[in-house]
Amino acid sequence: MSYPFCVQTKSKILMIGIDGLLLQRAIDSGRARTLSFLRRDSYFCEMLVDMPTVSGPSWSTILTGVTQDIHRVIDNDFVDHNLAEAPDLLTQASQNFSGISTFAAAGWPPLIDPNDVGPVIAVRKKDIEQGTHSIFVRDGETHGYESVDREVASAALAAIQESAPDLSFVYFCGADEAGHQTGTLKGGYFDAIERIDLLVEQLHHEISERSKKFQERWLIVITTDHGHRDEGGHGGDSAQERASFVIAHGVGMAHPSWPAKIKPEDIVGHLLATL
Repeated sequence: MSYPFCVQTKSKILMIGIDGLLLQRAIDSGRARTLSFLRRDSYFCEMLVDMPTVSGPSWSTILTGVTQDIHRVIDNDFVDHNLAEAPDLLTQASQNFSGISTFAAAGWPPLIDPNDVGPVIAVRKKDIEQGTHSIFVRDGETHGYESVDREVASAALAAIQESAPDLSFVYFCGADEAGHQTGTLKGGYFDAIERIDLLVEQLHHEISERSKKFQERWLIVITTDHGHRDEGGHGGDSAQERASFVIAHGVGMAHPSWPAKIKPEDIVGHLLATL
């Protein structure tokens, strides 16, 4: 994959979505060393996501910058959604910065698969044809997220190495899958967190190397769509199920000075202002 041209942005952004991650529990387990480091040495803010605490509505809010009353995604079925009137972050960037290069990789089909419900991130066929947008689609629901998350990370690493898109969204779902299977107090959940933490470490390392080599400014942003009950599962209104966060870590640039408190729908605006 290569981009024939690229606008001059102030910085490049990699947004990482980790589904169903209880961040403090991950850190306390001692098995999320990279996330622990980034939590300490970054901008950090805790957030509460709106009800219902499921992926469709939460990721739609986070990725479009508007709430459910506008995007109208209220569950994971996406029936009667209004995403055409609520463009995603990558699409908004392409509309505001002519020629910007964007990339998205995910294993949960509703996020980017043009043949699935949604998708939250618009297909943008013309931009794909022109080489300014690229997607990497896998189906973790069918094939399992342990292997699919690794494929997603490999695709993202290749994109960073080969063309360094200006704005990327990369999504991992193994922690959420494990939380449903084993709960969030047992080894399975933390096994998945450790695997994802290693993938985040690889992405951070590659960006750090690029930043040094090419004097590039990068912002790595990490967030989640919801938490989990101890026994596994989510959708309710408990603080643990509504728990989210934002980590924003500058590489080759200062960490951002965002407000002490932001809402999920605020992230898009802050990222567009960073480009």
